[in-house]
Amino acid sequence: MAKVIKVENLSKAYQLGNFGTGTISRDLERTWARIRGKEDPYLKIGEINDYAIKGESDVVWSLKDLNFDIEQGDSVGIIGRNGAGKSTLLKILSRVTSPTTGSVKIKGRIASLLEVGTGFHPELSGRENIYLNGAILGMRKNEIKRKFDEIVDFSGIERYIDTPVKRYSSGMYVRLAFAVAAHLESEILIIDEVLAVGDAEFQKKCLGKMDDMSKGDGRTLLFVSHNMGAIKSLCNHSILLKNGQIVETGKTATVINKYLDSAKKQNTNSINWVKRKGNRKIEFLDIGLYDVEGKPRFEFFMGDGIIIKIKVLFNEKTTRAEIGINIKNNFDELFTHLTNFDDEFAISGDKGETAEYVITTNEIFFTPDTYTLDLALVWDNDLYDQLESCLSFDLIESEKIKRGSFPGHVKVFTPSTWKKNII
Repeated sequence: MAKVIKVENLSKAYQLGNFGTGTISRDLERTWARIRGKEDPYLKIGEINDYAIKGESDVVWSLKDLNFDIEQGDSVGIIGRNGAGKSTLLKILSRVTSPTTGSVKIKGRIASLLEVGTGFHPELSGRENIYLNGAILGMRKNEIKRKFDEIVDFSGIERYIDTPVKRYSSGMYVRLAFAVAAHLESEILIIDEVLAVGDAEFQKKCLGKMDDMSKGDGRTLLFVSHNMGAIKSLCNHSILLKNGQIVETGKTATVINKYLDSAKKQNTNSINWVKRKGNRKIEFLDIGLYDVEGKPRFEFFMGDGIIIKIKVLFNEKTTRAEIGINIKNNFDELFTHLTNFDDEFAISGDKGETAEYVITTNEIFFTPDTYTLDLALVWDNDLYDQLESCLSFDLIESEKIKRGSFPGHVKVFTPSTWKKNII
């Protein structure tokens, strides 16, 4: 197939703080280099974009030396943690901003949906913005007119089509913006994480439309999302970015596995700063989440088992205690409760002893969401230690188990096995 996007040595640098080099002589040196078509001499001291560490330079590389090709009809997922450079890459491909170095060659018209309201004039009505967007894409009025009814019907906001879009909610913005981008006759469609603004029904509708466009119409799709289930079902190839650099490219399943293995959330703790209560006769030292192979993870597929490792310190000799684990969703709804009390597994130890308790759950069949863990160490009316929202994980759809297979939330008690390791 023909290549529609070719990226060579693409880099994008940003100046932090105040603009300028700090001295007139250095500013002149930079200007003279630009006039001669040379690289900015002060970009050489720039650093990769890792927002988790304090850098020494005021120039960061949001993207650094990217090289890849995309063929016509490909559906490509762009994945990576926050700050990896995903949105910057899409803005360059959409010609919203220009690269600092390198080149991008694109064959065909591009429709992009990068941020809520991108490309819309707030004072114009929805109807006028449809024609405006089409004109920006290089389409003739007759082409837009032919698609107009289909766009409005898909958006579901016909009643407000003659209302200025400044009065639209963010969800209405996205509905109309996606409908325009998807239905006007562009060869390449670029979509950032904005679909998350829409409701669940509209998201499902959009994903179905994107699938039809790619597989049925042969259009090229670039899709950024943190929903690995959507990426996996929609994209045949993916690119994994980390700190502005490509870590992996290839088949989507392979790239997602690389992402899940490498993007390890800090599983060991945050417990020193979370809200906690208790007399600390026994106290939590550490908690981590792992897959069934023992690898630290913060994302799991529906149907996976989860291993929870908890380290505790006995500040007094204890013959009996209970560990309770609440798993809650984003709305603070309790989905399941794990405890050794039901399993008649004793939490006990001598003064000064440190122990690790390993809890292995059966398969998790919650609805895809982000879940948090609350922990408590208790016995009778004695509260030893309690941690609120000390750890979180994401549960995503798998190919074998779809959310639609279950009505509503799936709230099942998750049986578990417990064991103790003396440290």
